[in-house]
Amino acid sequence: MNNIQHGIITKCLGGLYTVESPDGICECRARGVFRCKGISPCAGDHVTVCNGIITEVDDRKNSIIRPPLANLDQLVFVVSTCEPAPNYLILDKFIAIAEYKNITPSLIITKVDLGDSTPIREIYSKIGIAVLEADYSDEESIAAVRELLKGKISAFTGNSGAGKSTLLNAAEGLDIPTAEISKKLGRGRHTTRHAELYRLAEGGYIADTPGFSTFETNRYDIIRKEELASCFREFDTSGCRFNDCSHTCEKGCSVLEALYRGEIAASRHASYCAMYEEAKLLKEWELK
Repeated sequence: MNNIQHGIITKCLGGLYTVESPDGICECRARGVFRCKGISPCAGDHVTVCNGIITEVDDRKNSIIRPPLANLDQLVFVVSTCEPAPNYLILDKFIAIAEYKNITPSLIITKVDLGDSTPIREIYSKIGIAVLEADYSDEESIAAVRELLKGKISAFTGNSGAGKSTLLNAAEGLDIPTAEISKKLGRGRHTTRHAELYRLAEGGYIADTPGFSTFETNRYDIIRKEELASCFREFDTSGCRFNDCSHTCEKGCSVLEALYRGEIAASRHASYCAMYEEAKLLKEWELK
């Protein structure tokens, strides 16, 4: 008699998959046919398991390539005020990718006792995403993090050393390894080696991921220049004089006018321009 279960993959390691279902947790392998079809089951996938073998992988609503995660509700960007200092271009690039993939972006600022969080908070709260500050001396701030994660499939990401694992341990009582900041390099050592979903006490899952230096993009994550402005939610392009406005230098551009009025942060527009130039270098066939 076939033992059929429907569940979610919470861990992938060495060809072995941990699947959580209403019937419990099991470890299983995947059918070889997935490899032939170019399908790689990953954490977050909803799957069918029959007699200890993954036989079906449901369609995904979204996915990221590295680390491999599927069906995310939100990407939580953990940014420290210092050690390491925030890299706005990288942050804006990943926020845009999240928007492009229909994953809700949010931001948590750490090390607020060591540096001024005001610039980060002011830039990103103005664009309409959730911005929280994690102060370990203030339980209410950690409770706000729990509420942000409640009932969702989320992933933490950010520069190594920004405090992702420390924050997860404080908010959810997890036991994820952490490492000291490398004084020589000015960044943390990677302590997360694979993507794994952790079940949250109040419902939902959280994935702790490697830092930005291993949270990679490739040409498939470069957004077409024509679609890029829609991934910057504070850009209102409806008032532009020209339909093919690039929003980088044209007269009569409503985005540039908002920038000059201070309604768009200069760092955000600079990131957009850098990404636009990157997208221009790609040939159309590379984006297919």
